[in-house]
Amino acid sequence: MTLTDPSITDAAAGAPAPGSGEPTAQAAGGVVHPLPVLRPGTAVDAAALDAAGIPVLDVTIPVYNEEKDLEECVRRLHSHLARTFEHGFRITVADNASTDSTLRVAERLARELPEVRAVHLEQKGRGNALRRVWLASDAPVLAYMDVDLSTDLAALGPLVAPLLSGHSDLAIGTRLARTSRVIRGPKREFVSRSYNFLLHSLMGAGFSDAQCGFKAIRSDVAQQLLPHTLDTAWFFDTELLVLAERCGLRCHEVPVDWTDDPNSKVDVVRTALDDLRGMYRLTTDMARGRIPLVELRGALARGPLPAGERTAEAGRRQSLFGQLARFAAIGIASTLAYAALFVLGREFMDAQASNFAALLITAVANTAANRRFTFGVLGAERLGRHHFEGLIVFGLGWALTAGALAWMHTVADPATWLELGVLIVANLAATAVKFLLFRHWVFRRRT
Repeated sequence: MTLTDPSITDAAAGAPAPGSGEPTAQAAGGVVHPLPVLRPGTAVDAAALDAAGIPVLDVTIPVYNEEKDLEECVRRLHSHLARTFEHGFRITVADNASTDSTLRVAERLARELPEVRAVHLEQKGRGNALRRVWLASDAPVLAYMDVDLSTDLAALGPLVAPLLSGHSDLAIGTRLARTSRVIRGPKREFVSRSYNFLLHSLMGAGFSDAQCGFKAIRSDVAQQLLPHTLDTAWFFDTELLVLAERCGLRCHEVPVDWTDDPNSKVDVVRTALDDLRGMYRLTTDMARGRIPLVELRGALARGPLPAGERTAEAGRRQSLFGQLARFAAIGIASTLAYAALFVLGREFMDAQASNFAALLITAVANTAANRRFTFGVLGAERLGRHHFEGLIVFGLGWALTAGALAWMHTVADPATWLELGVLIVANLAATAVKFLLFRHWVFRRRT
């Protein structure tokens, strides 16, 4: 079956949500079956859906100019699902305005395999494709994966099982778990870990891997959250996960075996910058009330938010000795993390760029850790202000280290270990001033 963009749009706008009303479906034999109403936290009645001829799982593969890899991907996925998934399924190939023969390949596969359909979209972007296809789908569990099938398909069953049972609302594959097995280059490793580090520090995210192209969501949750997402590209994943977490929903994580695709067309650095802009926009949207989080929590009925989401501040730990001890411990951990990031960054960037990136990442994490553990500040109140002021303090450390690095390069052509030693000394020189600024400015009591 082949659909075009207008069909998807009409379906998303006019079809009832999978959890609304009392829907019915007609099976091949002409018998009308009442379909179960899907509600958050309840198990999917797969038997009723199978009897009605409605797929339990809909896996979307967003593609752009993938004529060479598409057929192999779809056939592998179809074969795997036919062998291992005991209920009805659908594979939706979402063609994002391809200019090669990707759409023709998808249409041919749709004619040959009954469980495959092709959707053509006039606008590019993974977020745009997933939003349109998922809102139009009648399946209770929606998933997506990248066309290169970097993730081992053995993880697909564990990904969707907690959604079928009602235990979880979303599920993500994670490459950052200790039991994950990942093969990828240092540049992708550096960018991915740095981005997730910033997500945890700046937005308080609890999920481990925002960017792995291997995720699933229940349709009742998708119908509520997707209309409030705006991103049309790669930040869509993060936006959806952050909204789900702020609504108190449960996200299940599956450690995956993942092999980097050396022919990937993704511009890693540009994508990372777009993601940072998306973080700023999403934070602003939530702060200004564009997204009705309170109403969404009530509609999705997963209960109160975790204690970490309280907006009131806990009692501050005011003992100077205790603050110094915790500040020192965090400083040692930050220095070790900085050293590791600097050495890793030197694999693909010059010394100044690597120093700036490593210092920025560890500065954000250092501010977050000191905010929580050294000065006892909890909740989201003034979180953005604290990090902004922390970045000003970071500027001092960067000025000292950049100056020391520039001076050293005027004297000699040093080895990486010597660069690192000088930078660590410069960082330690700024530590005392940083503590005073944190204590008396950034995290001081405000009446």
